[in-house]
Amino acid sequence: MTTPDLEHLAPHGTDVTADPYPVYALLRERGPVHRVPTTDSRNVWLVLGHDEVRAALTDPRLRNDIRHSSGWTDDGGHAVGRNMLQTDPPHHTRLRALVAREFTHRRVESLRPRIERITGDLLDAVSPLGRTDLVETFAMPLPVAVICELLGVPAADRNAFHGWSTEIVHPADPASGNAAAQAMTAYLTALVDAKRREPGDDLLSALAATAASGEDRLSPEELLGMAFLLLVAGHETTVNLISGAVHALLTHPGQLDALRADPSLIGGAVEETLRHNGPVVTSAHRFTAEPVDIGGTTVPAGESVLAVLASASRDPRRFPEPDRFDIRRDARGHLAFGHGIHHCPGAPLARLEAAVALECLLDRFPDLALDADPADLVWRSGMLRGLRRLPVRYTPRDPGER
Repeated sequence: MTTPDLEHLAPHGTDVTADPYPVYALLRERGPVHRVPTTDSRNVWLVLGHDEVRAALTDPRLRNDIRHSSGWTDDGGHAVGRNMLQTDPPHHTRLRALVAREFTHRRVESLRPRIERITGDLLDAVSPLGRTDLVETFAMPLPVAVICELLGVPAADRNAFHGWSTEIVHPADPASGNAAAQAMTAYLTALVDAKRREPGDDLLSALAATAASGEDRLSPEELLGMAFLLLVAGHETTVNLISGAVHALLTHPGQLDALRADPSLIGGAVEETLRHNGPVVTSAHRFTAEPVDIGGTTVPAGESVLAVLASASRDPRRFPEPDRFDIRRDARGHLAFGHGIHHCPGAPLARLEAAVALECLLDRFPDLALDADPADLVWRSGMLRGLRRLPVRYTPRDPGER
């Protein structure tokens, strides 16, 4: 996936991967829209201000279909099939309607008991250890299990699926990303065929049935793209949200103490994490179908535009003292899940998983602490942002101790 190259813009001594926010602040001070080079020597327009990002995400002249671009080829990262992020109405409307009902607040809330059981099982496994990498043993397997159960991915295949997914989102090099995409394509093609032959009570079976018949019939490419997007986006962002929330609390002890004293602040902790250090850095590339004025800057037709969600949610014009992590803050209006017709349909599920994870984790381990120097932690960068590892320590406990 083509990403902005901000290294040359970073204030002296700033590691953009570890902390991109000083660069965003510097650019916002100069204006809400900037044309910058990308990692593959092309150029892209970054929209950084909160109001400007919000407006750009709802402007129908900014299209997700790359055919509206001029001089851009379809880099699509290593995506499988054709998904909702690559389409515009009416195709996007049709595709989104097929899954929107699965992610209503009521439907998601019905999953709470199962999410709590998965969370408890994961904590039982690490309780006797006294220390663990919370990404590997908790923040990753929880959303993987939830989305795979929802879509009907067999438990035995989940580790392989997650490995491909991570390599697709954060490839070590183009060859490894392509290899992972090919493996994922072959796997999903076989899984969809199996669902057609022997459908189960899961979302992928329902989509496979829709692909075979009905007014909303999916093409083979659309079905693969839908499965890919739901599986990858359905867990990669939540892994980052859970680990990011724990990291924020452990590095802001006053906020952690406030949450322990008042567990009703769990929702606020999740929303403030989304605002302060959300798992999604930018929107997908959007392309100007005609010249578009964004924040007083005219972007010519055929250009690529990235709405920087992470910058918008730290715009001081919208959030006073935006770099301060405060779980009591009114964080409503952050754009961590996007805005408009491409607002993440899985947002209610991600919020629920993060809230359950935090509540159960802090209840199980009252003395949970970071087991590394915060400066040594490594962040993945790109469209998604998250920790590679999160070492923690705590008093070992028998799984039966609650």
